[in-house]
Amino acid sequence: MTFTAYFLSQQYEKLAELGDRLGEIEKMIDWEVFRPILSEIYQDDPLYGGRPHTDEVILLKLLILQQWYGLSDYELERQALDRVSFFIFLGKPGSIPERSTIWRFRERLIKYNKEKAIWDELQRQIDEMGLTIKRGMIQDATFITSDPGHAKQDKPRGEEARTRRSRDGTWAKKGQKSQFGYKLHTVVDKETQIIRRFETTTASLHDSNVDLSEPGETIYRDRGYFGVTVKASMDKTMTKATRNHPLPIKSKRRNKAISRVRSLVERPYAVMKRVFHAGHVMVTTVERVNVKCLFSCISYDLYRIYGLCHR
Repeated sequence: MTFTAYFLSQQYEKLAELGDRLGEIEKMIDWEVFRPILSEIYQDDPLYGGRPHTDEVILLKLLILQQWYGLSDYELERQALDRVSFFIFLGKPGSIPERSTIWRFRERLIKYNKEKAIWDELQRQIDEMGLTIKRGMIQDATFITSDPGHAKQDKPRGEEARTRRSRDGTWAKKGQKSQFGYKLHTVVDKETQIIRRFETTTASLHDSNVDLSEPGETIYRDRGYFGVTVKASMDKTMTKATRNHPLPIKSKRRNKAISRVRSLVERPYAVMKRVFHAGHVMVTTVERVNVKCLFSCISYDLYRIYGLCHR
């Protein structure tokens, strides 16, 4: 151990006495299991040569810290060098990766399609903690806004775009308010409010086009999903009135009962947007937004697991 690491460890002991949530969460997860998943995105095998890459687990933890504290790549690098709690959470590394290395790591996750493997491994560990699905699931979606820019409407988007505005973002209207950007669709465990599945789409895709339920489950949903068949075995979707067909009293009572359960899905969105400041993104493609949402969901689940263990 270097003198710097020893000094920071001594400083951390004082912090731990006051309580360190990051340090406790770090011990709850088996981070080494992620290493073989992430090592596949690098090609520096000794048999074939190549420059040794930065530790995958450190980079993974850095992206969690970034979403947890709403930091830019530059600020993440600075805070990792400055904060003793970050240093301990990262495993007392000898050096902190530069912001360009962090950016390239995210791009590699997209290139090699590692988002699902990372998410599935986290969910496997959550199941091993005894937090398995028992009393049904709740599905909903929330807007993740992006900057539309000030170019004219007929200016090209997609690959032909020449501006910094979002390439894949689309407009959607909810009530009287228009939103530009993307949507985060989630399925939350009714009992624990842990996010178990998620999907990222553009904002214009209607919620009802995404079904994240599985056979054998009970799924709770709001009126926006009314009339759409689900894979779940029991559909607890709120009923929607149609023209000349007002809701009967029985349906209103059913809606009220479902609404009490369905409202629990607002907890993750509130935490991600108000605590993590993850409701607005600066990246320009749906793939990059999906990586942001992945680490927002991971950060929330870790946050929630910590709360469940300390209630």
